[in-house]
Amino acid sequence: MALPHRTRGVKVLKAVSSPLRLQILNLLFDKGALSYTELMNALKMNPSRDAGRFAYHLKFLLKAGLVEADVDAKKYFLTDLGKMVIDVADRVEKKAVKPKGMLVRTSHFTFEEFDANKIANSLIREAKMPADVAQKAAKEAEKLILKSKTKYLTAPLIREIVNALLIEKGLEDYRHKLTRLGLPVHEVTALIEAKDKDHTEDSDSMLVTAGETVLREYTLLNVFPRDIADAHLSGALHINGLGTWILKPNEVMHDLRFFLQNGLKLDNYNALQHSEKPPESFEAALILTLNVILHARPEVNQTQTIDYFNLFLAPYAKGIDAARVKETLRLFILNVNQHADVTLSLELSIPKYLAAKQAIGVQGKIAGKYGDFAEESKLLATLVLEIFLEESTPKPLLNPKLIIKVNSEALKDEKAQALLLKAHSVAADKGTVYFASTMQKGEKTTAFSVSGIKLETNLTEDWETDTLRTGCLGYVTINLPRIVHESEKDRTKFFNSLKERCELSARALGIKHRALKQHGKTVLPFMMQNTNGDMYFRLENCSSIINFAGFKEAVEGFTEKNFSHEESLKFAEEIVQTTLAFVHKMGRKHGKRMFPAILHSPEASARLAHLDIEKYGVAKVKFSGTREKPFYSTTRRLQLQAGDFLSVPSEQLEVERKLKGLNQGGNLTIIEANGAENKPEELMKLTLYLMDKQDVEFLTYNRKVTYCHNCKKSWFGDLHKCPSCGAISTVMTFDRFNMT
Repeated sequence: MALPHRTRGVKVLKAVSSPLRLQILNLLFDKGALSYTELMNALKMNPSRDAGRFAYHLKFLLKAGLVEADVDAKKYFLTDLGKMVIDVADRVEKKAVKPKGMLVRTSHFTFEEFDANKIANSLIREAKMPADVAQKAAKEAEKLILKSKTKYLTAPLIREIVNALLIEKGLEDYRHKLTRLGLPVHEVTALIEAKDKDHTEDSDSMLVTAGETVLREYTLLNVFPRDIADAHLSGALHINGLGTWILKPNEVMHDLRFFLQNGLKLDNYNALQHSEKPPESFEAALILTLNVILHARPEVNQTQTIDYFNLFLAPYAKGIDAARVKETLRLFILNVNQHADVTLSLELSIPKYLAAKQAIGVQGKIAGKYGDFAEESKLLATLVLEIFLEESTPKPLLNPKLIIKVNSEALKDEKAQALLLKAHSVAADKGTVYFASTMQKGEKTTAFSVSGIKLETNLTEDWETDTLRTGCLGYVTINLPRIVHESEKDRTKFFNSLKERCELSARALGIKHRALKQHGKTVLPFMMQNTNGDMYFRLENCSSIINFAGFKEAVEGFTEKNFSHEESLKFAEEIVQTTLAFVHKMGRKHGKRMFPAILHSPEASARLAHLDIEKYGVAKVKFSGTREKPFYSTTRRLQLQAGDFLSVPSEQLEVERKLKGLNQGGNLTIIEANGAENKPEELMKLTLYLMDKQDVEFLTYNRKVTYCHNCKKSWFGDLHKCPSCGAISTVMTFDRFNMT
């Protein structure tokens, strides 16, 4: 009974004994079904001379059952038996020619024997490639690897070879999914060498940089649709914080009362952690505040703002010696300076909406109303400002930052006015204080961040829900000068492109919102903790910002006139109104709190300007800065000399008013106080003038300070040589908006 089977087996073996017949089988395996003529051409056989020989071999394969003919299509294809024969032939060939000990160094830090099936499995699993196509690609990759006789085979090298084959075969979609994320050896070496030169960076920062590089690639390749990724790469827009886009919100506005009342319930999301009870003293309250900051730090991309800092801690300072309170505050501030990017927002007086609120006190118990702690609140604000004055000598204390809220009620109080003057003393000395105006808002509440982000009671009309335990999700910066170049100064094209870029930005922000909503409890365990059914972070109430770079340059480039010219201002207003209408429409689809803004973004402003210069040439691009350091404006700056507000150009203030529509998401006016000396009284007068008469709602004074590490002294201005010891290499300039 076995004889007939053996006879068929002999026929099969005889069929593949001919190199030409085996070549025909391989062609049909690699290329799929082929016609008579296609097979002859692939074998480079002459139809007139070799027709008889080719027909003989093809007929042999048909009789052996290795090949079948599709009569309708007039093509030949491999049978299952034919595929089996090819597989056996391949294994025989591998045993015959594969070098002994051909090992692969895997990404799991192990050595494994090379196996082409693992290539096919990866293509099926990672790239979702059909099994038959994957087997063919794996077989071809194996042939190249064996032919190369490489002595050092690694998983990344195999992946590169496979990707090259996929591109060659036009299978780019599969190649896209198979892309390996990471850094080339040269870039890792450069990263290490840069750390060696810059001793201000530690090893953790290098690990963060490397990790964010991988996540940037992942986000561009696998998270964003191709049009959004291409817009970022080309410089049409800039996605800020790309490396953490799907992992973290950009900023958070804390509410200390949540933790003062509940303590730190860390074991709610991590059984290995110990919980911390509500604080029983002022010292314990500050330790808890520091722990909140440290636990939230890995889950926030930029800054954390603690609003009502002095007010919410006021109940814990009642009856305590001021000297003791001051030293405890000093330790807290210096610890924050070392460990996190934080903003402390101070109240000059008790806001009406908070005065009647129950105050959280010792052990998380109710300690009366916040209106009962006006004196303690002012004492804490005074002590914080005194600490900043003391610790900013000789060099500025740049972190934590301070925001001083100014309202009409505070200006009627002598003690509050004295506090405001002290805050301007800090500004006059080192320029590290921000001033926020609520003078024009009536009973409306606004929370500010030093980035310029603001949150108003415009969502639920409840100040706690709208401004606390939420923040800024993220922002995308649009390259306005690029639109000018692309539109060739055609108004219709310009505004169509503007709407298109706004739509891309809104979609990118929508993707971030959905990612954090889906994975928030995993990637933000501290922020998304749930205590007594109350989740701390209100993700749904976060704002999303569509930012603009090069607004001034774009308007002047389009109109070919100075920004203060009537035609330029009219065009600027048209941009503002178009943007507001379109972003409002997009907000209904992609996020309840999507706003336009012009916010400080040094990375975006420099990157977008460089890309435009590369694309259009330095002569055709209107930019700020120098040819060596070009950038697009993303800040609003006013020049000041010796504290005289009359020196602030009125046309600049007029422009600010015209652009007020872009303040919905936030704004920051930077006043360059470059004089050798500015009196606090004059700066305070200027602040109140700008807030009351010019509707400037958020501002800061920037002082350039040169510090010498050698003699521990500082001077106003940007100096390249120490006036005291003459040193050059030990000199550093502190400039909050252009650190060098």
